[in-house]
Amino acid sequence: MNARARQLDLLNRTVRDIGSDLNVSFEFFPPNTPEMEKTLWGSIERLAPLKPSFVSVTYGAGSGTRDRTHGVIKRIQNDTGLIAAPHLTCIDAGREELIDIAKDYWESGVRHIVALRGDLPDNSKKPDMYANDLVELLKGVADFDISVAAYPETHPEAPNAQFDLVNLKRKVDAGANRAISQFFFDMDSYLRFRDRCVAVGIDVEIVPGILPVSNFGMLKRFADMTNVHVPDWMGKMYEGLDDDPTTRNMVGANIAMEQVKILRSEGVNDFHFYTLNRSELTYAICHTLGVRP
Repeated sequence: MNARARQLDLLNRTVRDIGSDLNVSFEFFPPNTPEMEKTLWGSIERLAPLKPSFVSVTYGAGSGTRDRTHGVIKRIQNDTGLIAAPHLTCIDAGREELIDIAKDYWESGVRHIVALRGDLPDNSKKPDMYANDLVELLKGVADFDISVAAYPETHPEAPNAQFDLVNLKRKVDAGANRAISQFFFDMDSYLRFRDRCVAVGIDVEIVPGILPVSNFGMLKRFADMTNVHVPDWMGKMYEGLDDDPTTRNMVGANIAMEQVKILRSEGVNDFHFYTLNRSELTYAICHTLGVRP
């Protein structure tokens, strides 16, 4: 077999192997305009046939956003049959209110919750509860399947990486079933983080969060807020594409697929896609990786 034939054989085997036992989940956010609502439900309808492990719906501070999240969750469950997982934060609600919310979710058939502390308001005092307290509270209400957040490049508020790792272990020890990572583009940062989790006794899956990038300017703003390193090579790949959304999408899909391929070769089976309520990129990536209806 010549070199080119060997290369093609390796590529064929790699693509074939990627799709076997690969599990995906998707994140959406509640819409606040009729147009955004149409986009959201179109995306959910498009991605539902891929049979994700679950779909999560984000949540902001305040009861209005929480109600929208709850409404989206219930409609997903009723109309699609997918496992819907609401985000729940604990900085803007007391323990009794959180217990009531948890009971309401359980009675509505919700079994999976993404438990987060939530973003602190500006100039706020030290919060009364943290994510590990919320996990413990939820497990006290019912046997929820609980996901929590993990930060391969360290949470922006953490004084150092070890402090952040200890905080993740508290969440797992309180009963979390898995951790979903912040998005990242440096593969080594995720793999080193996973190794460090194992070293301190964190024994749950660290599901990598994958963000398909169609708008590099928006990505840079997200990354600056969340302490995510954006490699120089990414900026170069998007140069000259400000007015070319089609090529930007192709670049973003290619980067995400390469991430999945590398992580699959390191034994990762589960991937969480931050869809930003758009289905096109995520669907194309999943299709290419062998996740199909």
